[in-house]
Amino acid sequence: METLPPDSTTTDESHDETDDETGDEVLVLPWWQSPWNITALVLAAAILAASIGFVVGNNRATPEGSDVDIGFLQDMRWHHEQAVTMSLMYLDKPDASNAIKALARDIVVTQNIEIGRMIQMLRDFGAEEAPPTDLGMAWMGDPMELDRMPGMATEGDLDRLRTSQGAEADEIFVDLMVAHHEGGLHMAEYAVENASDERVQSFAQSIVNSQTGEIRELQVYLEGSRP
Repeated sequence: METLPPDSTTTDESHDETDDETGDEVLVLPWWQSPWNITALVLAAAILAASIGFVVGNNRATPEGSDVDIGFLQDMRWHHEQAVTMSLMYLDKPDASNAIKALARDIVVTQNIEIGRMIQMLRDFGAEEAPPTDLGMAWMGDPMELDRMPGMATEGDLDRLRTSQGAEADEIFVDLMVAHHEGGLHMAEYAVENASDERVQSFAQSIVNSQTGEIRELQVYLEGSRP
């Protein structure tokens, strides 16, 4: 009886194990063919696209004001603040006309609200909230000192209003406020025609409308108080 070589069984088993291992070997795909890598790339691309869209969208949402837009808002804010100051001076007089006082109260409320709107638009433009220099009207091509802008009352005018009483105070206030509003109209009408931002154009037009009406009311009071 023939005997098998001592290592024949071991050799066969090793051969079988090798075959099994070879048969079960995992196929390694290139990185660009891996489903997991592809999924990760798609997600990364989506996040990147969303980020770019957010930045671009925000940039587009931030308006860029022209020289007229920004200059008008800065100078008109300064202009409005004097109108509020004069109205408060007048309202402090106990013997002034009640009818004119009612209009002065409207000017204080309306122009303070408009000052707030101007500040917000300037912030939206990333601009300074007040005129950066002592010169105004450069945006109209006619630079001058802020205190010399059309309609601005002088220190002498303000002193006369401050010290006046009764009918004299009525007349001084109306004269100064009519001139002040007419100067404001000059600026606002220019902005309506030359501003770049639609919000500024619309705001300037609202000033034209409101101050035109207030000038008529003031002139009626003035004419009625004079002999």
